[in-house]
Amino acid sequence: MPAQYPFCAVVGSDDMTLALTLVTIDPLIGGVLVRGEKGTAKTTTVRGLAEVLPLVRTYAGDRFSVDPDDPVALRPDGPVDASTPVVERPVRLVELPVGASDDRVTGSLKLDAALRDGVVAFEPGLLARAHRGLLYVDEVNLLPDHLVDLLLDAAATGRVSVERDGVSVEHACRFVLIGTMNPEEGELRPQLLDRFGLTVEVAAPRDPALRVEVVRRRLAFDADPEGFAARWAGEQDALRARLAAARRLVPDVVLDDGTLTTIAEVCAAFDVDGLRADLVTARAAVAHAAWQGRAHVTREDVRVAARLALPHRRRRNPFDEPGLDADRLDDLLGNDDADPGPDDPGGPGGGPPDGPSHDAHDAHDGGSPAPDGAPQPTGATSVASAGQPARARLLVVRGTGEGQAGRRSRARTPQGRVVGQQPGASVAGRLHLAGTITAAAPHQRSRGGLAQGRGLVFAPGDLRRADIVGRESNLVLLCVDASGSMAARRRMEQVKTAVLSLLLDAYRRRDKVALVTFRQHTADVALPPTGSVEVASRRLADLPAGGRTPLAEGLERSAQVLRREALRDPSRRPLLVVVTDGRATSGPDALGRAHRAAARLAASGVQGVVVDCETGRFRLGLAARLAGHLRAEHVPLGEVTADGLTGVVHAATAPREGVA
Repeated sequence: MPAQYPFCAVVGSDDMTLALTLVTIDPLIGGVLVRGEKGTAKTTTVRGLAEVLPLVRTYAGDRFSVDPDDPVALRPDGPVDASTPVVERPVRLVELPVGASDDRVTGSLKLDAALRDGVVAFEPGLLARAHRGLLYVDEVNLLPDHLVDLLLDAAATGRVSVERDGVSVEHACRFVLIGTMNPEEGELRPQLLDRFGLTVEVAAPRDPALRVEVVRRRLAFDADPEGFAARWAGEQDALRARLAAARRLVPDVVLDDGTLTTIAEVCAAFDVDGLRADLVTARAAVAHAAWQGRAHVTREDVRVAARLALPHRRRRNPFDEPGLDADRLDDLLGNDDADPGPDDPGGPGGGPPDGPSHDAHDAHDGGSPAPDGAPQPTGATSVASAGQPARARLLVVRGTGEGQAGRRSRARTPQGRVVGQQPGASVAGRLHLAGTITAAAPHQRSRGGLAQGRGLVFAPGDLRRADIVGRESNLVLLCVDASGSMAARRRMEQVKTAVLSLLLDAYRRRDKVALVTFRQHTADVALPPTGSVEVASRRLADLPAGGRTPLAEGLERSAQVLRREALRDPSRRPLLVVVTDGRATSGPDALGRAHRAAARLAASGVQGVVVDCETGRFRLGLAARLAGHLRAEHVPLGEVTADGLTGVVHAATAPREGVA
């Protein structure tokens, strides 16, 4: 087995190594989420952790890692024979691939036994292997929802129940969940985020000397992995012994009522949801005290625990930046000289934190607004602020797609719930094993199957494929007129609010949303296709408006974005929403060029909607003409409110009567 990079040799990631250490001292803390940019040794550090953990006691050959010291442990393989020896083995680090199937995670029918002997037997999955060990998910924010549901169920109940393919099995499943993610690639589901006890942010060090040391150690390891690991063996052994001692000390660490009151006041002051934050902070403080060799929790232990346990629990919505005000935490905790004793029920108090409001994504006005409905001067530029995002209506693209797994439109996906089976060897998809065996079973006598040690004999007609129902994610591209022709500032306030609302919905449903704006003489991709609401809200905050109306350029840039995304992700179906009054005032033959650009988009098969923002008594009807060239639905809408725009998108994408 190739040598792993030693855990003790990791440098520049102190918070990450500390958090991983605490959850191994007390697994009930609930796991660690590591957020950070690529190339920051997240995976290397996690893989090195298993090398220094104390050994696990279990029965020899036990497939479910039952604890010999637990008299009520679930053991699907039946009672243990008295002669079965108890052995010690290293802690397992089980990696859960993002593209794993349900049966690979929870377990399935044992294929060789079914085919050879016709016996229904259970093959344990990754969750059974991770029991009493570490379950690692790289890019956990990209994990499909059906796997997230399985993890949530296992983490909440501490067991796995399998009722599938004629198998009925239940076994214990307790593990330390470790996830790593790059926030720029999208956010994590709130329910799964809450299951991580601790979270840390990692970034490449900015100190040149520290960066040099990181590179020097990595080059040395790559040149001679075995020799590098041998040089760190002493530090690894010392760390392993210290972890074992801390585990033994945890039950004896005193967490008095005064310190518990302090923890409760800190959690209340930072306005976290629920009581899990209090419990996790208390456990982490005890683990940190044991790690330091102390038998009593101090304020420094609480400070460290709160710094790791509370940042991700303060987020009220996906647009809020994660983090914790360190100065506020210090004010609440004071210093260790004022530590309350076991008989002192008091502790520091405090009101709500004086932090930024939850409207942090709102931009500065940039000037006083123009009266409602009044046009901006042609060359004027203003910056509009978005309002509070509202819950968008469900967007469902018509028909059945084959896009990436999500939570929106109906689709044929490789992952999802099996709702039936389809006969025929020519049907593509996942094999429905139970259905195939059932179809072949009545013919075994005539085929000579299961005789003289032979297994099942199959014919092409026995083959069954699973009928899987899933959901896909989509791309909503908004092409918005940001010129000064139609009270742009007021419109942009509403459009920004609508985009944020769509982003909030996309965050929940794993969609992508993009924004193209056009003004002056050009069109810009203000928001590339993304599922990261944090990046999106920052890009939208300073979006300017005013100037001439280059409609053709906006449509052409939208076509470029759609073509590029079709190459990157050909299965994701898009919807183009053009928000404009139809005017085109930039360059020669501006209106003709816009109509020709729209016709080219229509010829490419893009489904679209034109939201007509023309107001006033006398209307030119240019947006309706544009919709005709685009072969899109024309929706007269005097003011583009957030509710109106999300409603329009819903109306365009909702299933029509009689259409699947």
